[in-house]
Amino acid sequence: MRAFIAIEIGEKKEIVDLMDKLKKIRARMKLVEPYNVHLTLKFLGEIDEKMVEKIEEVIKESVNEIEPFEAELKSVGVFPSLNYMRVLWIGFNDNGIAKKIAYNINEGLQKYGFKKEENFIPHVTIARIKSKEGKEEIKRFIEENKNKSFGVINCNSIYLKKSILRKEGPLYETISEIKI
Repeated sequence: MRAFIAIEIGEKKEIVDLMDKLKKIRARMKLVEPYNVHLTLKFLGEIDEKMVEKIEEVIKESVNEIEPFEAELKSVGVFPSLNYMRVLWIGFNDNGIAKKIAYNINEGLQKYGFKKEENFIPHVTIARIKSKEGKEEIKRFIEENKNKSFGVINCNSIYLKKSILRKEGPLYETISEIKI
């Protein structure tokens, strides 16, 4: 199964409103369904169901000394750059806690053959940009929203999710929820 580890954001009105504005931009992009919005801590790819228990254990160890925390969803940007836009995101500001959790997960999963990721940047993907079309409009959109806050979320669980790819968009199912 295709899997990832995440913090759920869910359907926040502020993000839905932002996406409605994005829809007016004439650009080829695929918006994330509001109910699918999340912060990916680690993309696992294809995993064997036998790995689930081991992954859950790594997640538990990774948040062992972490208390529930708040994160502000603030600012809009793109990866990898303004000249070559592929992912449109909202920033995830939490004083480095998600970064610490992602680091712990990365370290813990290495022993099971998962590739270590470098330079984790906490962000919430809201759209995938498919072409250069509308690039200037997207740049204006980013400039207009670069300091905007999209609310605060309470982070008290980490989720192991299964991703089912469909032509109408991915379906994410919770395999397990690990409380912080």
